[in-house]
Amino acid sequence: MQFIIRKPWDVRESRHTPRAIFDRRGQHRREFLRTLGLAASGVAFGSALTGCSQPTEAEIAAAGRVAPLPSEFTGLYPARKNEAFMYGRPETIQSAAAQYANFYEFAGSKDVYRHVDRFNPSPWSFEVDGLCAKPRKFDMDDVYRMFTLEERAYRHRCVETWAMCVPWTGFPLKTLLEQVEPTPAAKFVRFETFLRPEEASQQTYSSYPWPYTEGLTIKEACNELALMATGIFGEPLPKQHGAPLRLVVPWKYGFKGIKSIVRITLTAEQPATFWNTLAPYEYDFEANVDPEVPHPRWSQATEWMLGTYDRFETQKFNGYGEYVAALYTA
Repeated sequence: MQFIIRKPWDVRESRHTPRAIFDRRGQHRREFLRTLGLAASGVAFGSALTGCSQPTEAEIAAAGRVAPLPSEFTGLYPARKNEAFMYGRPETIQSAAAQYANFYEFAGSKDVYRHVDRFNPSPWSFEVDGLCAKPRKFDMDDVYRMFTLEERAYRHRCVETWAMCVPWTGFPLKTLLEQVEPTPAAKFVRFETFLRPEEASQQTYSSYPWPYTEGLTIKEACNELALMATGIFGEPLPKQHGAPLRLVVPWKYGFKGIKSIVRITLTAEQPATFWNTLAPYEYDFEANVDPEVPHPRWSQATEWMLGTYDRFETQKFNGYGEYVAALYTA
């Protein structure tokens, strides 16, 4: 007899999100305004919505398009799929994920794809420094030559309660850190994105702590789930998803996924981060998913899926507890 052992995130088929996509015109905007709530907290960025017309899939793809990879790297996508990871729900429609994203350098609204046209993510390099024996600079050619890319089916959940299921392409963050040999004094990892106000209009607002920063403990960073993502849906990352390199930590809220990284620094002290600096009463450093701990302005008990708006009960650690729960025991 064959037995099936369900993973914590493997929801029964009877509760799967239907594949049909509902009309986004009214419902999308109402859900967004209800869940975002940034304006009420005094940390709004620009207008809530820019343009109400519904874009075509071709328009969305063109808006986030990046330069083609050199010919020696084009065969890297799509990467080999890591079968250890499953959504437990239907995959989010690619266009739904592409037109609803957080990238605060460009917009406070979710239609980031409308605002990234001036951003140029090629060529790109980033530094890894701080408390490590071999600090160095990497460019994307180094990334493609040094690290083995794989595709992982991850669930992604935001503190605003929206969620998606998408296939990220990338490599474990810990393999990058191994290249620089962290010292025993390194307890945290600080991530920093670019500062180009001429390309990212929101960075002209000097009242915010630009450049955008995020952080992990060294133990979180070395967890096997922490992924340096270079692609999504079997292609290089489009601009609105953080081209050409972003962080994906599926057990944490989506805002932890810092995009377009230019520096990674190993530190002894907990780093200040963008949201923790702006609203520490709402966004603490750990910021893990716990359905029993509400956000100050809304419940975290449920989440809704991009494209379908179907709601599911929130799972602690986003359902990845078997991988990460031990990181947070006293």
